[in-house]
Amino acid sequence: MDYEEYRRKYIVNPPPPPRFDFAGVRGLALFYEDYQQAVAFYTEVLGPPVYVEGEGTKSWQIGDTWLTLLRGKNGNPVNVEVPLITATPAEADRLQAAFIAAGGTGAEPFNTLMGEPVRYCAVTDPLGVELLVYCPLPKV
Repeated sequence: MDYEEYRRKYIVNPPPPPRFDFAGVRGLALFYEDYQQAVAFYTEVLGPPVYVEGEGTKSWQIGDTWLTLLRGKNGNPVNVEVPLITATPAEADRLQAAFIAAGGTGAEPFNTLMGEPVRYCAVTDPLGVELLVYCPLPKV
């Protein structure tokens, strides 16, 4: 199915009016019981954290937002998907490969429709958190 057919089938038109005037989402915090393992994994892929507060908070700047890892007490994050958007499809493939090389798992990248055409590169970190690495594609 092409993008226009996909939009007609799945996107509400006209869209319902928004209830709030959002400016965006400024960050994502994940609480890990296996905090040191999580920090080691993300540091291997993303490099040293940009923000460090004591022994229980580490953050990386991801585009115009923040990915923060916090020390948790009740297991690791579940039922969450972390979207990471790259500038190019090749960069999405490269980031997914880096996550897998550091101990994550993932399937072969592919192009799909997901609200818009995207290069889809799913990854699961070693502690079970789903990472959705993707890049928007041209709307052909």
